[in-house]
Amino acid sequence: MSLTLESILIRQGEFALAADLTLPAGGRFAVIGASGSGKSTLLSLIGGFLAPEAGRVLWSGRDITALPPGQRPVSTLFQSHNLFPHLTVAQNVGMGLRADLRLDAAQKARVTASLAEVGLEGMEARRPAALSGGQQSRVALARVLLRDRDILLLDEPFSALGPALKSEMLALLARIAERTGATVLMVTHDPADARAFAPETLLVEAGRVHPPQPTAALLDNPPPGLRAYLG
Repeated sequence: MSLTLESILIRQGEFALAADLTLPAGGRFAVIGASGSGKSTLLSLIGGFLAPEAGRVLWSGRDITALPPGQRPVSTLFQSHNLFPHLTVAQNVGMGLRADLRLDAAQKARVTASLAEVGLEGMEARRPAALSGGQQSRVALARVLLRDRDILLLDEPFSALGPALKSEMLALLARIAERTGATVLMVTHDPADARAFAPETLLVEAGRVHPPQPTAALLDNPPPGLRAYLG
């Protein structure tokens, strides 16, 4: 099983992004590059929110290029978490199973188990406004976990958290990825996050998504463009 971006070309006005690579299933990859280089564009392509001008997106040999987001084997966790303020924690997580929240007993039990896995036991009835930033991140992660998709995309989901809490969330994410076998791509601007979470990194630079490289080697000796960005 693998995720393949085959001769991909994306154009948005004067901006263009190319990609031609294959990622093995179950891998954990950081996505790094300067602001505006196309990191979020890459996730939007894989998630189905953006169509390429040319090329195909393949999952285990199946062409998913034309599939809408809801029909792809993909879950996306955004920086904003996309929690609904009027819904409880349990309802926000339950949206991962059914948008109408008409859950049977077995599905409700899965919601409870998912919350327990991310350390939110007993918080089912709370609303997002009553939670800390870290707890909100856990709710969003529990919802993604419940969807149980093969590919997990994260667009700087923990960037608003302090260093200690962010480290805790990255460790939790790594444990979940290990247990589920999901293929994870995480956009980050922080090289420490990439080192902590992802054995390999995709560099997005000069209009191209480069094939994965060992994270430590890339960050220890970055190319000039990435070196200038990281400072």
